Amino acid sequence: MIDRIFSLLKGDVKAAASETRAPSGLQVAVGALLVEAARRDDVFNADEQDAIKRLLAERFDLSPDDTQGLFDVAEETSANSGQLFGFTNKVVKELDEAERVHVIEMLWEVAYADGVLDPHEDAMIRRVAGLVYVSDFDRGAARRRVLLEKLNIKG
Repeated sequence: MIDRIFSLLKGDVKAAASETRAPSGLQVAVGALLVEAARRDDVFNADEQDAIKRLLAERFDLSPDDTQGLFDVAEETSANSGQLFGFTNKVVKELDEAERVHVIEMLWEVAYADGVLDPHEDAMIRRVAGLVYVSDFDRGAARRRVLLEKLNIKG
């Protein structure tokens, strides 16, 4: 951070801009939930990793370097956490209802990234939806939107 400030003060805008930003707590929480969803079926393949990175970049308007940095932190945070509550609590405190439904949609996208919905992924999304106060109806609607988009059908 100090190096970035010095770079800006010296007028080296390119060097200052190339440094990655530290992810926020919300970004890490959402990223960790996405990683958790991908790992539920004991397979964490490139399709799922790419989907997570794409979703994080789109949701938080991140550069490729910032996206990779957030992905790395989310992966480490997920591996070192034994529960979902800390992540879901952050989501509830910082996002409104529509944004929480969008997070559920993101989880569905990750779950379907490898082409197969595992029962463990489904159960995890069901649990997270409850913890972030997304209704069964909205969870199901989010799933339908993801499936329709995956099939490239507008509905």
